[in-house]
Amino acid sequence: MEGLITLAAIGDIHVSDSHDTRYRDMFAEISDRADVLALCGDVTNLGKPREAEMVAEDLKACSIPVVAVLGNHDHECGNPEEVMRILGDAGVKFLGEESHIVKGVGFAGVKGFAGGFGKFMLGSFGEAAIKTFVQEATAESMRLENALQNLDTERKVVVLHYAPIAATVEGEPREIFPFLGSSRLAETIDRFDGISAVVHGHAHHGSFEGKTPGGTPVYNVAAQIPKIGGRPYALIAV
Repeated sequence: MEGLITLAAIGDIHVSDSHDTRYRDMFAEISDRADVLALCGDVTNLGKPREAEMVAEDLKACSIPVVAVLGNHDHECGNPEEVMRILGDAGVKFLGEESHIVKGVGFAGVKGFAGGFGKFMLGSFGEAAIKTFVQEATAESMRLENALQNLDTERKVVVLHYAPIAATVEGEPREIFPFLGSSRLAETIDRFDGISAVVHGHAHHGSFEGKTPGGTPVYNVAAQIPKIGGRPYALIAV
């Protein structure tokens, strides 16, 4: 097994074509501190191609591999494929149907979806709309399972947007917990050995860390979450 690598992870930077906030300097700093960068969704504010182009321009300052998943905001304008194309042309490796390996560590990921946690997780019963909702969460978990099955590395990292556990959304209003993630993701994660870390975003007012029921470390790396050193991104040894 190769030595530990440093993962930088951040979500929810929400780059907007109506604001001047840019991340070129942050990406350059990350390149000096980490071996790989994971973008955990909501890299754009509304999923506009122009916003993706702004992110791609800033990523020119990043000299390390970048893996990513989309978030719900990246779908808002109904053109997530164009967002992925623009960022893909900038070198970003999108997870989902494919996994990616960096220095011996395998990366798998999906956007994930809502549905709630533990005994309060929404079940597929009743109206067709409810069944469609639950099917979306189930389909995302199945995509993650397929990606993990295709990884034969000793160490793995899972990249999500939605949370797999309730502990990392603590701090948000409890009424919106069901919309911040789903335990179906944690159930999938806990079926695999060798997962060193799970990173996600989405819950801006949540908590930084927790564990799946099986003991896998989970980190909420939304840019708004306080982290060691006061950085908007997390640094994690994996």
